[in-house]
Amino acid sequence: MTATRRPSGGATGPSRGDSDPIARLSRRPHRRYNPLLDEWLLVSSDRTRRPWQGRQEPPPPGPVEQYDPACFLCPGNQRANGAANPDYASTFVFTNDFAALRPDAPEERLEDGLLRAEVEAGTCRVLCFSRRHDLTLARMERPEVRTVVDLWADQTAELGDRFQWVQVFENRGEMMGASNPHPHGQIWAGSALPHEAAREDATQRAYDGEHGRRLLLDYATQEAGGPRVVVEDDDWLVAVPFWAAWPYETLLIAKRPVERLPGLDDAARDSLAGNLIALLGSYDRLFGLSFPYSMGWHQAPFRGRSEEHWQLHAHFFPPLLTANVRKFMVGYELLAETQRDLTAEVAAERLRAALARPEPTRTGEAAARA
Repeated sequence: MTATRRPSGGATGPSRGDSDPIARLSRRPHRRYNPLLDEWLLVSSDRTRRPWQGRQEPPPPGPVEQYDPACFLCPGNQRANGAANPDYASTFVFTNDFAALRPDAPEERLEDGLLRAEVEAGTCRVLCFSRRHDLTLARMERPEVRTVVDLWADQTAELGDRFQWVQVFENRGEMMGASNPHPHGQIWAGSALPHEAAREDATQRAYDGEHGRRLLLDYATQEAGGPRVVVEDDDWLVAVPFWAAWPYETLLIAKRPVERLPGLDDAARDSLAGNLIALLGSYDRLFGLSFPYSMGWHQAPFRGRSEEHWQLHAHFFPPLLTANVRKFMVGYELLAETQRDLTAEVAAERLRAALARPEPTRTGEAAARA
């Protein structure tokens, strides 16, 4: 199903008057609660007017070629370890040549007073989304993105047979630490439950225990049709969460009960592909550049038991506040609690407005695909 594009408003924030408590709060410093991580953050919208004489990000590089003979991920090219990529037609998966986790790691622990450590077994894979060096998920066709969705699901199912936590993610752009501009993501799978996953596991389990419902399904129901929604259809909701930390952070939630990517049916996978293109396209059109971000799926751990308190969702964390100024998590954020300058409601309005703009012409792409 085609994603529904929310009507766009102005770029100055909610205009529902003094009767709206969120509009009143947004005019003064306030804290918002994140029920998924059980933490608070500070919102200070007046800071968007402060003068900026700090670091300004350079403009993005110029046009990218469809094939780069020096790229370690392009089809047929040699990687840094000497292995040669096949001449793959669409997607390609391989074990990371410089993996942070290894499946053959022996069991070993350290317990010495306050000093504790343990060896972590796992694996890291690289997922090339397309053979074309010049594409991004936002600029791929819907069937191509659907192929990536299926790849995420297949890899999750395979790795879940051996590891408790399967982390699917993508770092887009140099600003997010991507070591290669070729369209690709990663999967790290490990035997332990990482910190962020453990926090979300605990909050979702506690909510389900108290209410008999899934936390994120209730949140999706409450947000549907509201001012923080960017894109939604029958299967998915994309919103700037009420508790967003990054300026244009979004949360993508499946609207029907499902714990993991392999549990999505064909219709949900098709609509997911469309929603991804819509969301990432709105990011790119927001400032007229290929938007950097880190995104990742949070799906239920593989523990051999029911995980019906979990709801499948994905986080998108883009760092830019303006086209050339990024948000820095420093000082107060590192020492006290997260702080943001732009309210979630204003961010969602701007993303909806960007989504409504005409899509840039993809000159020559149809011919290149023929």
